[in-house]
Amino acid sequence: MIVAIDGPAGAGKSTVARAVAQALGFTYLDTGAMYRCVALARLRDPQANAAALEIALADSVTLNGEDVGEEIRSPAITELASEVAAEPEVRAAMALRQQAMLASGDWVAEGRDIGTVIAPQAELKIFLTADPTERARRRAEQTGRPLDEVLAEQQQRDRRDGERELSPLVAAADAVQLDTTALSADEAIAEIVELATQRSGGRSQ
Repeated sequence: MIVAIDGPAGAGKSTVARAVAQALGFTYLDTGAMYRCVALARLRDPQANAAALEIALADSVTLNGEDVGEEIRSPAITELASEVAAEPEVRAAMALRQQAMLASGDWVAEGRDIGTVIAPQAELKIFLTADPTERARRRAEQTGRPLDEVLAEQQQRDRRDGERELSPLVAAADAVQLDTTALSADEAIAEIVELATQRSGGRSQ
């Protein structure tokens, strides 16, 4: 079974998806970390080929064997990841890897195009969103950065993600739209777990 969780930056996808996977006994796939790895590789070497990179997302995020879990969360990488994700060759390379991973087993995958492009066959699709100011407030709280800076960057990312030609950020037609503005993380997690359990016929591992 695949649970696809898409949505804009700051909606809580990573926190929610990781917890949902744990609750269901599924494997968690953070596709955003893959694009962040590409961004880091580009920052180090502008000629880096996304298709040739060795990216692993097991207990830690590694790039060519190096643990980069902390480094890829920097503001500079966050911004660059949104840019490289708009490149057709990068998206194609990452899409192939993601689809290969999701071909078997039970997964909770989160990103921007899981339900629309990567796994349109997913049994449950969630489009997780929240008020833009609330999304920025959460990110600012996590990073300790000024709210106005985070909000400005978020607006740029939202615009880039929504307007890019290839795999723009949109909700799948059959996605369940979940607004987390007034929900706690635990409430959002519980709701998705319940939906997943229903879709799987009550099965969980």
